[in-house]
Amino acid sequence: MGEEIEVYHSCGNVFADMGLPDAEEMLVKAQLSIQIHGIIKKRHLTQAKAADLLGIDQPKISALLRGRLSGFSMERLFYFLNVLGRDVDIIVKPKPRSRQQAHLRVAAT
Repeated sequence: MGEEIEVYHSCGNVFADMGLPDAEEMLVKAQLSIQIHGIIKKRHLTQAKAADLLGIDQPKISALLRGRLSGFSMERLFYFLNVLGRDVDIIVKPKPRSRQQAHLRVAAT
């Protein structure tokens, strides 16, 4: 028989599951970068053209598309989405009583 595999239930945030600091911010930045990547792909932009459009160099586009996001703030990712023709709505609302902590979330339409 095969080796027994231990299974863990996720909290829904892989970064939190790994015990990383700022896990919620990391997840939101990853979700924003996925949106940016999808727009670039849908428009069939090369990395060079995307870099020119966003006002950054090609290696930074490469890092962004590969999920290396430490050099990007959420505000900068919001700006990129705006340049790519997307509105970014930020909604502030009370958290449900059922949850102890408030959270960040990205929802795309």
